[in-house]
Amino acid sequence: MLAAAKSRLPKMIALVRRLVEQESPSFNKPAVDALGRMLAREFEQRGAKLKLHRAASFGDHLQADFAGARGGQPVMLLGHIDTVYDVGTLSGMPWQEERGRLCGPGVLDMKTGIAQMLFAIDVLRAVRGELPRPVRVLLVTDEEVGSASSRAITERLAKQSAAVLVCEPPFGLEGALKTGRKGVGEYTVRVRGVAAHAGLEPEKGQSAIVELARQIVRIATFTEMKRGLTVNPGVLRGGTRTNVVAEHAECEVDVRIAKLADAARVEKKFRSLKPFNRRCQLEVSGGINRPPMERSKAVAALFKLAQQAGGELGLNLTEVTVGGGSDGNFTAALGIPTLDGLGAVGDGAHARHEFVVTTEISRRTALLARLIELT
Repeated sequence: MLAAAKSRLPKMIALVRRLVEQESPSFNKPAVDALGRMLAREFEQRGAKLKLHRAASFGDHLQADFAGARGGQPVMLLGHIDTVYDVGTLSGMPWQEERGRLCGPGVLDMKTGIAQMLFAIDVLRAVRGELPRPVRVLLVTDEEVGSASSRAITERLAKQSAAVLVCEPPFGLEGALKTGRKGVGEYTVRVRGVAAHAGLEPEKGQSAIVELARQIVRIATFTEMKRGLTVNPGVLRGGTRTNVVAEHAECEVDVRIAKLADAARVEKKFRSLKPFNRRCQLEVSGGINRPPMERSKAVAALFKLAQQAGGELGLNLTEVTVGGGSDGNFTAALGIPTLDGLGAVGDGAHARHEFVVTTEISRRTALLARLIELT
């Protein structure tokens, strides 16, 4: 399998370049759909049965199903085609191949991982003559912005699958697989005060900014590091002018949880917030929108299979729990065996120096192919 993957490396790199140069920011439906059509042709050429799940505000989600030698539930390869980079980013962050690296917007997160999905199919067919089992691919278009339009599709298809292999990048240049991810939430705390002239009659005003500042100090105490529960007030807005007692202020808060049980815990804390200044009004909205991926027995068993496959390829695979979420959080929370981090090895996701290590592409493609076979 490794030899078959290595022989296809030039073709893989050529495909990755095409994917990177078709920019696909989450909120640009025409651009994302153009990439979806490009990928649909790639899957169709390999004999997949295609289905488009239409989305109004985001790109259409692409499902590709392959038959296998034996029946039963498919193994599901999960990923996303949207990126965090606006159209035009390529002009200042162009595709490059240099010093053993592939560079460009979205090359790591996660366009090389998508190419590895396609070529893992090719590798299995080249070595085994046919796919040993049914394989289902789901590529969604809104993962970077919360997966609101795709979550129900992901969960429904995952329930029909034997396991889910997530082709997001592994952790770090050592390529550790992800057997745990924190759950993610976002809360918005809004305060309405009373406006007044800050110089002429400040006593008639009730500052929303002062009230919000006191609330932020309280919210910061919600963090419990030992539980893996972190709360970060990240964005503040308020006021209109320096000479006006602020009537409005709001704060956006990022929340991460390691255990699903802590979703209710942090929800109760936010909903119990009360104004310090009774002449101000307080409104709290939001919640946990992505459950944690917990390291269950099913996840651990799948990682053990990956270690076996990695050992055959000269890879000493390790595992890690990370703070960021993926669509694998949804499938793991359903109890479906899920393993994340099976994409390309590299660094700099969401950053200008984003890159993939070229020499690792073949091994990770062979790893994915072998794991499909073993699962």
